[in-house]
Amino acid sequence: MLGKVFKAYDVRAIYPKPLNERLAWKIGYATAQFLTKQAADAGHDDPMMRHIVIGRDMRKSSPTLTDALKTGIKAFGAHVIDVGMVDTPFIYFGVNYLGCCGGIQTTASHNPANYNGFKISRIAAKPVGMDSGLEEIRQLAAMVDPDKATPADGREDLRDLWDAYRDHVRHFLHPDLLDGTKTIKVVIDASNGMAGTMIPKVFGDVPGLKITKINFDNSTGEFFHDPNPLVEANLEQLRNEVRVKKADVGICFDGDADRCMVVDENADIVGCDLLTAWLAQGFLKDDPGAPIVFDLRSSKSLPEMITESKGRPIRSRVGHVYMKAQLADNDAVFGGELSGHFYFRDNFYTDSGAIAFASVVSRLAEGGGPMSVQIAPARRYAQSGEINFETDDKELAMDELVEAYPDAQIDNLDGVTVDMGSWWCNVRPSNTEPLLRLNLEAADGETVKQLVKEVSRHLGKRVAH
Repeated sequence: MLGKVFKAYDVRAIYPKPLNERLAWKIGYATAQFLTKQAADAGHDDPMMRHIVIGRDMRKSSPTLTDALKTGIKAFGAHVIDVGMVDTPFIYFGVNYLGCCGGIQTTASHNPANYNGFKISRIAAKPVGMDSGLEEIRQLAAMVDPDKATPADGREDLRDLWDAYRDHVRHFLHPDLLDGTKTIKVVIDASNGMAGTMIPKVFGDVPGLKITKINFDNSTGEFFHDPNPLVEANLEQLRNEVRVKKADVGICFDGDADRCMVVDENADIVGCDLLTAWLAQGFLKDDPGAPIVFDLRSSKSLPEMITESKGRPIRSRVGHVYMKAQLADNDAVFGGELSGHFYFRDNFYTDSGAIAFASVVSRLAEGGGPMSVQIAPARRYAQSGEINFETDDKELAMDELVEAYPDAQIDNLDGVTVDMGSWWCNVRPSNTEPLLRLNLEAADGETVKQLVKEVSRHLGKRVAH
């Protein structure tokens, strides 16, 4: 069963089969073993380095899975600090604020209601993925038997960190919003997830934010629409309400509120690469020359605009593990990913939906016209969006693509990127499925359409959306 619940970046599966309370206990025990050993090996002797911050989302199965997880942690002899029902970035804050050896959030993020899982962080809230400890945790979990383990003396404390968390996030808000000098009308779709708790607690009394709420009730653990803002159909409610309310901007969060998507005042979806380019300009005003990290699938307009704003663009592999590492290694002030994750140096190099929201409304408060006008300079090229292809031999297909364009500039940072100057594409293999994922960009939509057709011949069978 353990092999079915451990993924590349977290633990995630359908509840109660294959993920259940017995496995949660084993994962808690193993994670405590891994995190405390990491702290000891790094020479940390602070007593807080035997404490693990634990939180959960609003899913029906989260309370019992979290209880079992905590019991496993305490059985190993580590101590639990339970911060309650919170968004995932709250855990990153808690680990750093309290100085603990790590944290675990019980969540299945954007998956449907019958899923659940665990996102695990280590010291300083650095991510734990398959190459950075998750495989070791899986092996440790496989070796422990809850029925035979001798319970140790782990303790549990309940902590309310909302005041400290609110103060931290609000540091990213423009002063004119905090005192009401300027007003932004925003529609927020919480997707019946943790933004329904976070937004009222952190932003509910900000004078300059006039918030219209959609799907804020998270008491049932069910979703009106799947809590995945990357799916365009899930944005329809938000877009309609932005039009009706004549709002300045609309925001849709995913289930655990670490990701968000944005629509402008016309209810047009703003791609996360274009949003990164726009937000980066704001960060670079305050920190000229700073590095900005971006997802390699992003439009070329992003690194161009970073350079034009006197910043240093840094390409990253796809995935929060790689983005966070690049941010920390380069001391980058900001980073953005097409998936809707946005990363901040002053947030411990981690991602935050709350801070992304604060950054968007703050940029709007600075002026310069409506959002569509401010984003327009980033709309320099046409993009295909991500297109999936089924293929039996992913490596062979990528090799064929490279051979088809002998004059191209090629790089293999993540999959293969073929750059012909006037157009480029990136093809990445899925970690879990026989799929290749294509992103292509060119000067205009008709050229993109023709090139997708041309490139597709090498990639297999196109998967319909």
